Amino acid sequence: MRATAIGAVAVLLWAALALVTTLTGRIPPFQLTAMAFTVGGIIGLPRAIRSGRAVARGLPGGAWALGVGGLFGYHFFYFLALRNAPAVDAGLIAYLWPLLIVVFSALLPGERLRWWHTAGAVLGLGGTFVLVTGGQGVQLRGEYLLGYGAAVVCALVWSAYSVANRRHPQVSTDMVAFFCLATAVLAAACHLVFETTVRPDGWQWLAVLTLGLGPVGGAFYVWDHGTKHGDIQLLGTFSYFAPLLSTALLVATGRADASWPVAAATVLIAGGATLASADALRAARRRG
Repeated sequence: MRATAIGAVAVLLWAALALVTTLTGRIPPFQLTAMAFTVGGIIGLPRAIRSGRAVARGLPGGAWALGVGGLFGYHFFYFLALRNAPAVDAGLIAYLWPLLIVVFSALLPGERLRWWHTAGAVLGLGGTFVLVTGGQGVQLRGEYLLGYGAAVVCALVWSAYSVANRRHPQVSTDMVAFFCLATAVLAAACHLVFETTVRPDGWQWLAVLTLGLGPVGGAFYVWDHGTKHGDIQLLGTFSYFAPLLSTALLVATGRADASWPVAAATVLIAGGATLASADALRAARRRG
């Protein structure tokens, strides 16, 4: 449960993503990703070097492919989806990844998928649907097929990365520093090809630094530890709290309005998390 709690910190950090991103102004997404991941890699580099386990060339090729592919692949396909489909539709499809984590976890050795895990994840998905759409529903249109497809790939990449990460417990979390730096290089290359550079001002630099320390950098260290050593099914379900907490922060800071979809999403997501955590709650009751 300690590792699960550490992994859940990532969900809290991701909840701040929307709010902090609004403070970065009009910095293009790949440029912002490159800058934030550079910060994220730098903060972990001293510990990685001191640990003695941080010789990058000594990492298994599979670990490199998984780490860089997961971090960069998710962001690449997410931005591709946003460029080619309405943001609400793309975001909702991409947020299938918590449910896919719960489903894919059944493929791991020693893991069993119970009905309450799936039911809890589906409730969380329902809460996210109500929250993201404002209760208005979604109309999928043929001209946005590329964006929809990219959003599906985005969800598959992150869920597969999160579950497959459990198969590399011998790879230290310190290695995430190298994965972040490699992701920053790839994002910078995409920025040079697809975007025009925007020079940040004083407050935007602070927002970029905050992203690198938190939701687009630091969060991946605690998520790595949680997915390798914690309850992967609980982490998948708890991840639905990220959009809910994100909306709550936007409401609290006056950047969004409180509404009935927020209240409905709170009930659905909290209920789903409680249902999915039935095993942990019973174990805690027995220990008590």
